[in-house]
Amino acid sequence: MLCNFRGLVFLLAITATCVVNAQDKPKPVRMGSGIMTFDTVPGWGLDENGKSILGPTHGSVVIDKTGNIYTSADAGVFCFSPEGKLVRRFVDGDHSRLHDMEIREEGGVEYIYGARNANKEGIKFNAISGDIVLRLPFPEESGLKLTKFNPTAITVAPNGDIFLADGYASNYVFKFDKTGKYIKHFGEKGNDLKQFNTAHGMTLDTRYDPPRLLICDRNHEPKGRLLHYDLDGNFMEEVITGLGMPTSACVQQGGDYVAVPDLHGRLVILNKKNTICAVLGHNDNAEKGGSYNIPQDQWIEGVFSGTHGSFWDKDGNLYVQDWNVSGRLMKLVRVKP
Repeated sequence: MLCNFRGLVFLLAITATCVVNAQDKPKPVRMGSGIMTFDTVPGWGLDENGKSILGPTHGSVVIDKTGNIYTSADAGVFCFSPEGKLVRRFVDGDHSRLHDMEIREEGGVEYIYGARNANKEGIKFNAISGDIVLRLPFPEESGLKLTKFNPTAITVAPNGDIFLADGYASNYVFKFDKTGKYIKHFGEKGNDLKQFNTAHGMTLDTRYDPPRLLICDRNHEPKGRLLHYDLDGNFMEEVITGLGMPTSACVQQGGDYVAVPDLHGRLVILNKKNTICAVLGHNDNAEKGGSYNIPQDQWIEGVFSGTHGSFWDKDGNLYVQDWNVSGRLMKLVRVKP
């Protein structure tokens, strides 16, 4: 009888533990609206103990042609499979603190371009081996006498020309050819129509023919905005204002939509008319929206804190990185209509 009693107690304890664990495990959260509706994937990219392996994140996200996801952290660049398993990582001084990244296939090889504000350069490296093939330091031949050079964004034109935005310093955008030779610079710091007050993010807007630069003017007063410039550095238009603090922009692969993370703790999606059609992960807590110091044990499923980078996969899913002390990268699965 005693053995049976002990067995019953043990069984009840195991059952209670399973119930608690089931309650503690986050459930997917649905967000967005209409055709831009997504479900979160709880625990995606975490280790076997449910912990982030990234460390502090203040970076970007890109995806290669096989579907692997790269994200940049203070420690370096981490590559995950679509299922959230670590594939490779480059954790050395050359790959640390990439504030922004773009990925391009050239001659059958994929390269990642990165803007390193802490190290005052742009770089280009092989996405598989990590080998750096090009560095873009401040171009002395520009004739500019800058006291600081802190690049925040990088993108690449169809012909290989490279654009590097000095968003944390002069706010000039520098244009180089594919070999790294300086061509020109444009823009300046300020709050006028054709000036930048923190040219924080930048991408190639392939929704148009010919494509154009889409630049995030994060701190423009009174609210952040997006701008279009042509590939010769000429101002085209103010795309949209009132975005809070837009940190980056990513155009949907082969589509008409743009994902724009807002440092206040949300991601907005723009349609081809550049109007907001969905808002994801909005944080209505004024103390936590836009906060870096949200440790993992305070993360809330489906609520962002300091949204910084994003990227679409070929199926229309989104991967979103928070500016975060513990290192947060989230997968959002597109809900099919």
